[in-house]
Amino acid sequence: MLISKFSRLPRMHQTLISAISAVTVLLMLLPEPEEMDQPERKFEIGKLYPLELDLNGPQLKASGVTPPLLPPPLSWIDHEIKPGESLALVFDKVGLSPATLYRLINADEGTKSLITLRPGDKLRFGLDENRELIQLIQPINATETLYITRKGDTFASKTEQKKVDTQLNFAQAVITSSFWNAATDAGLTANQIMEIAGIFGWDIDFALDIREGDTFSVLFEERYVEGEPIGRGNILAASFTNLGQTFMAVRSSHDGKYYDPNGQAMQKAFLRSPVNFRYVSSNFNPRRLHPVTGKVKAHRGTDYVAPVGTPIWAAGDGVVMKSSYNQFNGNYVFIRHSATYVTKYLHLSKRLVKTGQRVKQGQTIGKLGGTGRVTGPHLHYEFLVNGTHKNPRTVSLPQAESLKGKAKAAFIQQANERIEQLTQFRHLLAANTNTSLLPPRG
Repeated sequence: MLISKFSRLPRMHQTLISAISAVTVLLMLLPEPEEMDQPERKFEIGKLYPLELDLNGPQLKASGVTPPLLPPPLSWIDHEIKPGESLALVFDKVGLSPATLYRLINADEGTKSLITLRPGDKLRFGLDENRELIQLIQPINATETLYITRKGDTFASKTEQKKVDTQLNFAQAVITSSFWNAATDAGLTANQIMEIAGIFGWDIDFALDIREGDTFSVLFEERYVEGEPIGRGNILAASFTNLGQTFMAVRSSHDGKYYDPNGQAMQKAFLRSPVNFRYVSSNFNPRRLHPVTGKVKAHRGTDYVAPVGTPIWAAGDGVVMKSSYNQFNGNYVFIRHSATYVTKYLHLSKRLVKTGQRVKQGQTIGKLGGTGRVTGPHLHYEFLVNGTHKNPRTVSLPQAESLKGKAKAAFIQQANERIEQLTQFRHLLAANTNTSLLPPRG
């Protein structure tokens, strides 16, 4: 009936009603605005998806759902190991059982390291609400920390290492009283001062040779962790002017040893025999009968027999401590090679060096003879280590090989760069010093 009435309407009205009906149906089929904003989701079985719920939202509160509880925070106890204190005693003081200590120590290799604790070492104990050990932290040094964490009935260790940043630093000074005081005033540590003395100790006696006006400069590493200084690293290059002579040393990045800018080792070696001898007439013998007096008198050196006038060589680089004559030694020369080593040459027919003179290994310092209390021409040679006589023929001698070939060429390039850095720092410091002395402008 509706259709027949619709058919009797004018065509224009029929068209308008049809259009309005079509639009109405289309609007009814469209999704709600909230549905249009959410793309269709397809979930896969076995895959973890985030739960988009507000734990404090009204949905959970209305439904009575309680959000999950986090474990309570650990309580921490700090302890510093005291002299004579064992780990068992420490655990007892903290309130932990021997069984816990046993399980921890025997958990893995990292936990076993706690057996070797020393006074001053620090420990942090993390305990739960039942006073059970959950975590133990030990700072090993400025860059390493040991973490031991409970895993069920046992423990597991892990060592974390912080990144170390290295920067260059510089120090220099003019000596006015002593090397130690000047170096301390320049900001160097005790270890650095001793290391410098060791580097240049073959050329300079820091007990006897240092003079007012001597100068030194040092290029070294400064180590940082998270922006905080943790100590000094290697000495990379150093210069020392003593008695008007300048010595320079550069650390090789290849072997960590020190050489002069030409690749010659700063540590010097020794000649086993300081003379081209024919035979040994008397060996090192602490119970020998003296050939002149007939009494037991230690023979603290070795006697080398050779023709009178045979050249006598310096066994190593050093400074002549004494070049003189007396009725027992005849003409003699004593050479100091470092704070550790001294060599002595007795009964020379002629001395060719003077007291205080620097000598090089193999340099002729005199001629073999028979002066002093002797039964015949020979060289009496002594070798002292820290003031104690040693057998020159058997004593363990320091070995020092200078660089050669490609290693030498690579080092010389590295040495030039280090010396340039040392020079730049020196000029920069001098410029800053001069600027600070200028009168203020205006």
